[in-house]
Amino acid sequence: MSQNRITWLNTGDPADAFPDVESSLSEPDGLLAAGGDLSAERLLAAYARGIFPWYEKGQPILWWCPDPRCVLWPADLHISRRLRQQIRNSTAELRFDCSFSNVVRECAGERRSQQGTWITEEMITAYEQLHDDGWAHSVEIWDDDELIGGLYGICIGKVFFGESMFSKKANSSKMAMLGLATHMQSSGLELIDCQVVSRHLVSLGAQVIPRSEFTDFLASACNPPAPWPDWPAQPTPVAQLSIA
Repeated sequence: MSQNRITWLNTGDPADAFPDVESSLSEPDGLLAAGGDLSAERLLAAYARGIFPWYEKGQPILWWCPDPRCVLWPADLHISRRLRQQIRNSTAELRFDCSFSNVVRECAGERRSQQGTWITEEMITAYEQLHDDGWAHSVEIWDDDELIGGLYGICIGKVFFGESMFSKKANSSKMAMLGLATHMQSSGLELIDCQVVSRHLVSLGAQVIPRSEFTDFLASACNPPAPWPDWPAQPTPVAQLSIA
């Protein structure tokens, strides 16, 4: 049941000192706690429970777990007829983890022009550390050695927690999503967490499920809480991606 106040976290609190996600506010939807820090331990404890940070520069760190939750099963990814044709004719390449920091900063640039600076320098540093530790990954689309689109997120157990995406050329972020979904289906990863529903995500096949269903799924899919070991080291031509 939602409460009227959120929990304040101190930096000295244990990394997993989050309240029950069912105590999140209903307005604004999913706000659970504030404060704490962006240490790798706290971030991993948060994501494994369905909690993520989202705040703007000048605010305390805000922690969220909205209800319902937007998710995408890789097999449900929808590729339009027009995009299928573009993919078949594409000269671009899909790469993983070749330029993680640049992907995050490109995503930050997209958001700064649209919704404020929620991917702050503090958050960039935190996710770079998670990347160095093997938890955070980037999915990249390159054309003539130019990074033209991509996305990044955190992978715990069999769940990829998507954070943000960007496109410099039409549909390049959708190509990155296809590359991610293709890899997930071939390697045993089961679910993409999209966090908050949008028309764009729904057009790609995302759906909303109750928060309780989502967190129940995480309890098994993120256990044991280990980084996924197998990420492709070699580039793949976008035109060769499997389109269901």
